[in-house]
Amino acid sequence: MLTFDYQPRTRLVFGSGALSRLGALAGELCATRVLLVTDGGIVKAGHAQRASDVLREAGMHVTVFDGVRENPDAADVDRCLAVAREARIDLFIGLGGGSAMDTAKGANFLLTNGGQISDYKGIGKAALPLLPLIAIPTTAGTGSECQSFALISDPLTHMKMACGDPKAAAKIAILDPELTLSQPARVTACTGVDALVHALETAVTKKRSALSLVFSREAFRLCLQALPRVLSDPGDIEARGHMLLGAAYAGTAIENSMLGCSHAAANPLTAHFGIVHGEAVGRLVRGVIRRNCTDPAAAAEYQFLAQSVGLASVDALLAKIAEVLTLGGMSGHLCLAGITEELVATMAMEAAAQWTASFNPVVFSTDDFQGLYREVFA
Repeated sequence: MLTFDYQPRTRLVFGSGALSRLGALAGELCATRVLLVTDGGIVKAGHAQRASDVLREAGMHVTVFDGVRENPDAADVDRCLAVAREARIDLFIGLGGGSAMDTAKGANFLLTNGGQISDYKGIGKAALPLLPLIAIPTTAGTGSECQSFALISDPLTHMKMACGDPKAAAKIAILDPELTLSQPARVTACTGVDALVHALETAVTKKRSALSLVFSREAFRLCLQALPRVLSDPGDIEARGHMLLGAAYAGTAIENSMLGCSHAAANPLTAHFGIVHGEAVGRLVRGVIRRNCTDPAAAAEYQFLAQSVGLASVDALLAKIAEVLTLGGMSGHLCLAGITEELVATMAMEAAAQWTASFNPVVFSTDDFQGLYREVFA
């Protein structure tokens, strides 16, 4: 029997136009001085200005840090920290994709507990309370709004460090599908595939629970049905909302069950070749599913997921995933300049050492990871 010990940490506020509630929600957290952590694209889309206006109308002093970069590293966190410290804030708001929320969480660790971000690698390293965080995703992908982890890249290896602490979780997540309408098609595809893979991986991990399965299964259903709609019709606001919910539910599942070998293998791909994370996990997940099916419980869960969306078999599920990848412009093989057998071997060792690999239902050897990589290379 699967057991669980579940403590929800993040209040979810969902609906079109939900951003208009930001000022009131920040007020409930007794905020007076706010740091809005975002990126230049979100500023250009007008979302940062809208959020700032709502906060100022509620009487709050707002400082904007718009220096978020994809896959933030320790230097990015330090830059955000300097702005937060200068502004004497009492609330962080992460507005954007997972990188914005990760940067806000990372700066929160350092502002409240000191040290450097590598000090918080692992779980529960913060001795003191953190400032409250409101997470506002503008992509439907990472599920960071429902997680207590900041994923920060090591500046030397470019591998992601998972810095987790229950105190780092957002107090409130605002899920407004209108904010996702401005996403470029490529971002929609990569983040959406990431959310779908989160659902698939969390459903079979060694750490899964009776409750995490509820979130994994619903996240899978929402994402598999909504992502093709969003890719075909970017203005489909209902499908956008379903993707936001699916990503949040998958993030909740991650918080309670962790991930698996698709993510373990993806990190070296991103570190060595700059492959966008969502594309990396998307290209790898079918190979992982095939090997995971040697575990009877995992095979049964994949069959359950397939049937939950009207597919007859795991093979049909794999074919459906391939269709979604094609819609998202991720069909065919990866053509990577500079790939060698020696580098594949190095990446396989790095993948096997990833924390997420330890939660996979089937043990992947370095040879297994090498085979997985060869499947996706031209």
